[in-house]
Amino acid sequence: MEDEKIIELYFERKESAITETALKYGNYLYKIAYNILLNNEDSEESVNDTYLGAWNAVPPEKPRIFSAFLSKITRYISLNKWRSKKTEKRGSGEVDLAFEEIEECVPSNNSVFEEIETKELAKMISDFLKKLPETERVIFIRRYYYFDSVSDICKKFGFSKSKTSTLLCRTRKKILSFLEKEGMLDERR
Repeated sequence: MEDEKIIELYFERKESAITETALKYGNYLYKIAYNILLNNEDSEESVNDTYLGAWNAVPPEKPRIFSAFLSKITRYISLNKWRSKKTEKRGSGEVDLAFEEIEECVPSNNSVFEEIETKELAKMISDFLKKLPETERVIFIRRYYYFDSVSDICKKFGFSKSKTSTLLCRTRKKILSFLEKEGMLDERR
């Protein structure tokens, strides 16, 4: 079913909106949640919470890109669940690694979570990423937005681990240099 029709079902407050959303985007949303949580039950719960979040947001919200709208909800819910679990016990995984890698671009006395959540910084990074070559941009987003492992990225693009890691490192350095030129790092230190 087309996204416009699914959104229409939400506006009509028909429960089939959730069924259609699950059919079309369930696996996609589960992958996002699982990359963050590394746990089947928690991932399924995050996806179900995403459906509830979409139900509560549409209407009045009318998402332009439904998949992006849903992924943002899933990511937000999953990261919150990950943070609460992390405070309960120390764990590691792709989220920890990704945040450690990207933290060098967002140095601060505050946590990287607080920095990433600031709208000005997020917009600047987003604008910067739009100027990158497509492959470089997509690999960066796969790693730091969707939290794909480096090995998964290698498989998807047919690159070696070394090439992928080097590409990510160079992109982080470009972002760091860009933020330095824009004066963002001096303000945030």
